[in-house]
Amino acid sequence: MRVGVFDSGVGGLSVVKSLLEHKLFEEIIYFGDTARVPYGVKDQNTIIRYSLEALEFFKNFDIDLLITACNTVSAYALDEMRLHSEYDVIGVVEPGVLALKNAIADTDASILILGTKATVKSGAYEKGLNELGYNNLNAKATGLLVPIVEEGLYEGEVLESVLHHYFGDLNTTPDAIILGCTHFPLISGAIERYFEGKSTLIHSGEAIVEYLEKHYDFTTRYEHTECKFFASENPEGLRRTAKIWLGETL
Repeated sequence: MRVGVFDSGVGGLSVVKSLLEHKLFEEIIYFGDTARVPYGVKDQNTIIRYSLEALEFFKNFDIDLLITACNTVSAYALDEMRLHSEYDVIGVVEPGVLALKNAIADTDASILILGTKATVKSGAYEKGLNELGYNNLNAKATGLLVPIVEEGLYEGEVLESVLHHYFGDLNTTPDAIILGCTHFPLISGAIERYFEGKSTLIHSGEAIVEYLEKHYDFTTRYEHTECKFFASENPEGLRRTAKIWLGETL
């Protein structure tokens, strides 16, 4: 089984890592639209146009499934992508909501949703969580974290300063944090330390795996997965980042 993974930049590598660890696919084709990252500051029509152009890229490959490893795309363009695709297209919002439900049974728990400006504006996570009875929600647009991850600053003073900028005014530690951008799992260690390990983190990659295993038959596990990485700009930079982040799982 072959899968395509599409993201606005390098963040979708966090999803690829989970797919590799669970040995679900024979081949993974990754496309990062690095020339136009971030998507989270763009309007809906632009997000849809970029996403449909990504579909054109994947026509070069015989894939069975496409994962849009971008919360902004999942919030705004998923329906359009499905209309123009001959295979299933899966977003990350619905799996993230279901993963939260499985991790946190208490519907009164305090939940912090992190995402780009566009993802937070869409209210996609709030809608899904409200339907399940969760109402103690707080969403924060943390867009500065995207370029920080794109720069490879997974630790250090700059990142810590930005985390304090976003979270310094929180009165209480949330029970759970939804990492509503696939860039954010790359800095999950720093986020977890900031909250002193007291918050359950919901990771897009693991949420996708949980969703896939529930909806598809993965009786075959692949000890070796062939990965191909492509980018709209600086593909070698993407491949270097993939090597660093995925390491021995490649």
